[in-house]
Amino acid sequence: MSRSRLAALGVALIAVFLTSCTTVEFSRLSESHGEFEAKGWCFTIFAIDIPKRAVDVPRENLSDARQPNMRVEEQIVTPYFGRFDWILDIISFRRATLRGTWGFAPAEATDGTSN
Repeated sequence: MSRSRLAALGVALIAVFLTSCTTVEFSRLSESHGEFEAKGWCFTIFAIDIPKRAVDVPRENLSDARQPNMRVEEQIVTPYFGRFDWILDIISFRRATLRGTWGFAPAEATDGTSN
């Protein structure tokens, strides 16, 4: 392969990886509420996150979904080294998973008594 074709292939692969770095799944529990799971990843080199921080990618996609009353209940970023997380700023792939609820849950059934 010629050098120009390799460069074009490299640019095409980078474009594909940068555009497909997130997923969002919604599940309905009733007519007005449900749960979601959003995942995203990023590539970090010398503390520069490409395309942006792993947590920001799924958060932006959840925002674009425009579901009412969205609440993130769980946020997981892997890998996570605690105090030694700075090692991942040199070069790494990071993945974030956000889980939570959206909408308004139906009111709980009451027996007519008050406390």
